[in-house]
Amino acid sequence: DVFRLQLDLGADMVASLEADLAAARSPADGGGRAAIVEARPAEGPRVGEAGRWVLDYEAGPAGVAEGGTVWFLGSPYWGWSPPQSEDPEAPGYTEVRRVGGDAAGLRVETVGPNLLAVTLEDGGLAPGERLRFVYGAGPAGAVADRFAEACARLWFAVDGDGDGVRAVVPDSPCVPVRAGPPAGVVATLPSVARPGETVELAVAVLDAAGNRGVAGAFELALDAPGLDAPAAVRLAEDAGGVGRVAVKAPAEGVYAVRLAGPGGLVGESNPMLVSASAPRVLWGDLHGHTALSDGTGTPEAYFAYAREVAALDFAALTDHDHWGMRFLDATPEARARVRAAADAANEPGRFVALPGYEWTSWIYGHRHVLWFGGPEDGAPPLFSSMDPATDTPEELWAALRPYPALTVAHHPAGGPIAVDWSIPPDPALEPVVEVASVHGQSEAPDAPGAIYDAAPGHFARDALELGYRLGFIGSGDTHDGHPGLGWIVAGHAGLAAVIDAERTRSGLRRALRSRRVYATNGPRIVLFASLDGHPMGAAIPAGRLRGGRLVVRAVAAGPVAALDVVRGGAVVRTLDERGRIDVAEELSFPDLAPGDFLYVRLRQRDGGLAWSSPFFVTDDAP
Repeated sequence: DVFRLQLDLGADMVASLEADLAAARSPADGGGRAAIVEARPAEGPRVGEAGRWVLDYEAGPAGVAEGGTVWFLGSPYWGWSPPQSEDPEAPGYTEVRRVGGDAAGLRVETVGPNLLAVTLEDGGLAPGERLRFVYGAGPAGAVADRFAEACARLWFAVDGDGDGVRAVVPDSPCVPVRAGPPAGVVATLPSVARPGETVELAVAVLDAAGNRGVAGAFELALDAPGLDAPAAVRLAEDAGGVGRVAVKAPAEGVYAVRLAGPGGLVGESNPMLVSASAPRVLWGDLHGHTALSDGTGTPEAYFAYAREVAALDFAALTDHDHWGMRFLDATPEARARVRAAADAANEPGRFVALPGYEWTSWIYGHRHVLWFGGPEDGAPPLFSSMDPATDTPEELWAALRPYPALTVAHHPAGGPIAVDWSIPPDPALEPVVEVASVHGQSEAPDAPGAIYDAAPGHFARDALELGYRLGFIGSGDTHDGHPGLGWIVAGHAGLAAVIDAERTRSGLRRALRSRRVYATNGPRIVLFASLDGHPMGAAIPAGRLRGGRLVVRAVAAGPVAALDVVRGGAVVRTLDERGRIDVAEELSFPDLAPGDFLYVRLRQRDGGLAWSSPFFVTDDAP
């Protein structure tokens, strides 16, 4: 049983984390400081480039006892060469000696992924005494991260008294990692516009991993049939490859733009439906990580990328409560930084930025907690999955009930841990479920691209069959600092689409609570559906149905293979769309009864997917 195996592994994980929390730490654990004394290249490497770094660790006031250990690890995420002492010719080879001395009395060994241990076997380190590490000492150097960021940490930890318990040195040094050469263009239009309306086309020239900050000035030819638009987009030298230009659609229809630039740079925008009556669609990513837990980049850079590069309408930062090099639940200054970054980026009416965190339960499944309050609501609380008072979903919801917050279960079908659907989601606090992310889809096993290590019975559709009313959203779960564009590296990701919502924190919360949302696995597919005039996500009393007329309109980002209609636990209709981009269908389900749920799933030929939120037929008032 896949879920039972995940539970067993999760129980071992929790026991390990609890033991770490309970372990007594001496004043010497995590003491001292470290600094880079020489770097090659001095300005920082480009992504994936080899370099060489000389770092000094200096013992703190408590020193390091004989038998103690100083630990060194390159950033454990996304591509740094693991430091190793065994093969001088291989990447990551690291030499260690005492400053002013040699390596005598030091046992240097690789003890785990990315982890180098230096044990002081003959004499400790007195306060102020230093060890010198040369990371990338061999001819292969040490290869940097594949994701650009201003401060990629090279971490140190110290077991100061030799009892096997260590703590991280808080101010471990960091390396700037620069973007690679330009490799592609991302162009983004609003999904819906009015005839005659002037809108912004967002343009971003990125490297192969989706990093912003590529060097150079760019002139991109713009092909925009039917739109009033300039012939070219010019991005200045200091723009970092990012800019915007005004375009105008004089008449109703579906439009897209193509861009071409030097060196074979090409890009094509998402489709834009110009209509006098279609509801607006807002796009967002409500799940992502930075270097505050197990990702890259800073909170400030995360929200800037969401707004300026991915051209999202809303975004949330949800670093783990108790995972990574330093834990958010034990670092108040990190939580304050997330809140400050979100508040600084939040601009009601234009862009919504939400602070949040991931409640990382290895027993009940992972959920992210979203905060919709303003400054008047005070600092967002963090209720940790490792706190005995809030280590179950019911306890988490009880703690959150007084606050303007929502939770979202993600990768519910599996991956590291499936969601335990035997616990009913709180209807007021958990109205939606994340069905798509960089890990794959968790809607149902009959959809392509299922999440790895999926546990049968734990997909989102299984939760609906238990009677839970959940809307569908996608979000990235990106760890590369690229909210909204996780598909560039993963090939698929997730986006949350919100229909006809106010661009404010409170407006977004209302839309999520009413399930006025849909999901995609990355592409900006326009998808509208109604059942006898009721919007997607609606709970409809059976007595208010008038024939069960399902109306679907979609404008896809690529040729559509099929449109599936799901009723109850199965696909009941599949319509061959023959590669059309613009899809319009009407179907009738006159025998819908209380307990039924109904939703549509669109499948593009290129693997793009979109899911409407379900309609729920009830025998009571909505």
